[in-house]
Amino acid sequence: MKNEENGGAIPFHRASLGEEEIRAVAEVIRSGWLTTGPRTTAFEHAFAEYVGARHAISVCSGTAALHLALIAAGIHAGDEVVVPASTFTATAEAVGYTGARPVLADIDPATMNLDAEDLARRITPKTRAVIPVHLGGLPCDMDAIRAIACRHSLHVIEDAAHALPSTYKSRRIGAVSEFTCFSFYATKPLATGEGGMITTNNGIAAKRMRTTRLHGISREAWSREQTGESWAYDIVDAGFKYNLTDLQAAIGIVQLGKSDAMSDARRRIAGRYSDAFRSESAIEIPVEPAECRSSWHLYILRLRLDRLDVDRDNFMERLREKGIGCSVHFIPLHFHSHYQRRYGYQRGDFPCAEGEYTRCISLPIYPDLTNEQVDRVISAVLETARECRRAKARAAHASA
Repeated sequence: MKNEENGGAIPFHRASLGEEEIRAVAEVIRSGWLTTGPRTTAFEHAFAEYVGARHAISVCSGTAALHLALIAAGIHAGDEVVVPASTFTATAEAVGYTGARPVLADIDPATMNLDAEDLARRITPKTRAVIPVHLGGLPCDMDAIRAIACRHSLHVIEDAAHALPSTYKSRRIGAVSEFTCFSFYATKPLATGEGGMITTNNGIAAKRMRTTRLHGISREAWSREQTGESWAYDIVDAGFKYNLTDLQAAIGIVQLGKSDAMSDARRRIAGRYSDAFRSESAIEIPVEPAECRSSWHLYILRLRLDRLDVDRDNFMERLREKGIGCSVHFIPLHFHSHYQRRYGYQRGDFPCAEGEYTRCISLPIYPDLTNEQVDRVISAVLETARECRRAKARAAHASA
């Protein structure tokens, strides 16, 4: 029924790609130079200018970006790095690559971002860095986090996988901290399929990351090709295979040119959702503090479960039956067997992260979502809330 009568299921996400990206990739193929080269360099320059940073270093993924930033910050085995309990595993996984320990901290129940007060409680003599994650594109309380980091001489490495183009106090995310790491995975605000970027104002760190992203080679192939210099090279540092290709960079350049327009489209959808859900007593809409401007990569609504007869999972299943794709961001890291087994975390350690996880749902929000589809999402959510509202809450709602 949902496919025939309602125009087909609405996917949770769809990348906004078109003929411009196709032409850009075709031009790279015709050029004969597919890997890291002139398009990659152009993408880096354009990205740095866009966010307001001095340097942008492209890599093959957001996870690689975090790893290289941690190395550039001097994080070693035996160190500790604080990360929020509510994030994708890549944030903490990259810490593990260095041999350091990811120390989880709880979240602010209002924003679902890293709680600065809990961050302060988690700091020990071994702590060397903190990775605030801008969940859904909503910037963290960076003044509070940076003040704590400054007191304890910690590096701040922002996980901005969701946060292009977010702003904090009128500054683009990417120009606020020592290191900022972006992801260009297929579902991200700027999508190249796979890819990532590190921004920094530290020229020495930027130079090292450019070297370590490709095996620690002194001069990349494109540089040797352009200068006509000797084929010989030196391995000057331990490195990785983390470089971005010109094929991906060509898509990235086109996507970057659309970034403001795509963000505006997501913002309009978020506004329509919030306007529609604000009066529904069983739903809590996301906040956007005055000093922040979210990219609205995600629209995370939260259920007031005490006013419903069902749990979050059942609510989501009902939405899917109505043809609405939805997801959850994120399963807290301490729920996963790897983090329990390796680091000793267990359920109950981070009550705010656990409480918000049980009631959050991410709705479709992407530039190609039509007005009619937005209407369908709104109708499905409100209808499901009415279906599932507790009898006592229904009576109170009706008399309000």
